[in-house]
Amino acid sequence: MSEFDRVIDRRGGDSLKWNRYAGRDVLPLWVADMDFAAPPAVLQAIQARVAHGVFGYSEPWPSLTESVLAHLENSYDWKIEAQWLVWLPGLVPGLNVACRTIDGDVLTATPVYPPFLTAPGNMGRKLRRVDLVEREGVWQWDWPELEKQAAHSRLLLLCHPHNPVGRCWRDEELEKLAAVAERHDWIVCSDEIHCDLVLDEDRQHRPFALLSEKAARRSITLMAPSKTFNVPGLACAFAVIPDAGLRQRFRTAMAGIVPHPNTLGLAACEAAFRHGAGWRQKLIRVLRSNRDRVEQAVAALPGLRMAHVEATYLAWIDARGLGVADPEAHFEAHGLGLSDGAAFGAPGWVRLNFGCPATTLDEALVRLKKAISAL
Repeated sequence: MSEFDRVIDRRGGDSLKWNRYAGRDVLPLWVADMDFAAPPAVLQAIQARVAHGVFGYSEPWPSLTESVLAHLENSYDWKIEAQWLVWLPGLVPGLNVACRTIDGDVLTATPVYPPFLTAPGNMGRKLRRVDLVEREGVWQWDWPELEKQAAHSRLLLLCHPHNPVGRCWRDEELEKLAAVAERHDWIVCSDEIHCDLVLDEDRQHRPFALLSEKAARRSITLMAPSKTFNVPGLACAFAVIPDAGLRQRFRTAMAGIVPHPNTLGLAACEAAFRHGAGWRQKLIRVLRSNRDRVEQAVAALPGLRMAHVEATYLAWIDARGLGVADPEAHFEAHGLGLSDGAAFGAPGWVRLNFGCPATTLDEALVRLKKAISAL
């Protein structure tokens, strides 16, 4: 049995994902954490750090920094300098700090991960939205609408790869965004937390900051090992900010409100980047198979549709064809816990997390079919 076949009982513990439906027969496939154990190398690193016994305030150490630099160079041919790194206790604080760093309106493309929609208001900034459009089964940018909003905005929050629509943005799309950013003097905060989870074999993630020196100078790239290696509870992420002035503004915006990253998270980060490549390749194969099964199941069910998922472990499903007022509640009533599209800016849609063992997905697809049959 593969390590990705093992079903780990997460009920009755500290799992936000599983505790949501405590005492109810609802299978949780909502929040973006997977039901797989972290890689053995990560578990070993955490156990070794626990054995040390002292858990004072922590800061990055040289071999950890080197592991990040090596990972980015080996994976994306992105050669960064150590001083470009700003460590964070999570990606969401990074989004909020970016909004605090830049004076002016914030633009993002919807539907999108909910903190993109709340971070600007948290920092007293006005949010501007441009809706992505789906053409011939592919989610795309609405370039004319983006241009309309461009002159009024100072910061673009970019989700890359995109959560929830699952796009791995092409170079030509990124280059077009970079050109708009240059014309309108935007800062681009690029959330690249799913960059190591590209599922299509003919696709490759390209960091926004790698497009050109001009793009790099106006970029804040947010990354973390948390999604890929399933350690979000360890509270460790980082920003890559090449421009010294922008980096100092970001650090100033953090001061007094953003705590240190988690000690165990830092240890997990180094182990994941140094020793997790083989595990990640196995994971990608599992997720690719799960993705295919979800796409096939949705295509066979009346009232549901979805575009192809190029990256992430999240399926963005259009349930408006079911004719129910609240699709999330309908599926929950039939034993399947999904994310409500309204939180992403798209009522009538749901998001399904397929980062789980095949047997869990088997049951989820049975319940999905039953929920449709009940209409």
